[in-house]
Amino acid sequence: MYRPLPKELTIKTSSIDGLGLFTTCDVGEGHEFGITHIQHKDYQNGHIRTPLGGFINNSDNPNCILIHGNTSAWSYMKLKSIKFISESEEITLKYQYMGYDV
Repeated sequence: MYRPLPKELTIKTSSIDGLGLFTTCDVGEGHEFGITHIQHKDYQNGHIRTPLGGFINNSDNPNCILIHGNTSAWSYMKLKSIKFISESEEITLKYQYMGYDV
């Protein structure tokens, strides 16, 4: 069964901006949520956003980072927690962290 988001996340109204990603359970440090962006030269900023990559808000005190990965055919970015995240807490990134405006 297709799920656009991992079971640990949902979309809700954000106090930061518009809609955001929020946890549905406690999540430990180092948890990988999945792929947020896939490299493709024909799209804005050279990447296609997945549903997971479309609702992440910026914070000066983020709880996640984007990590780069590659296969033989394409490259991608994954969302990874950098600290413990409590249930119902918003997922955030420091947009400039990876030099890419998500």
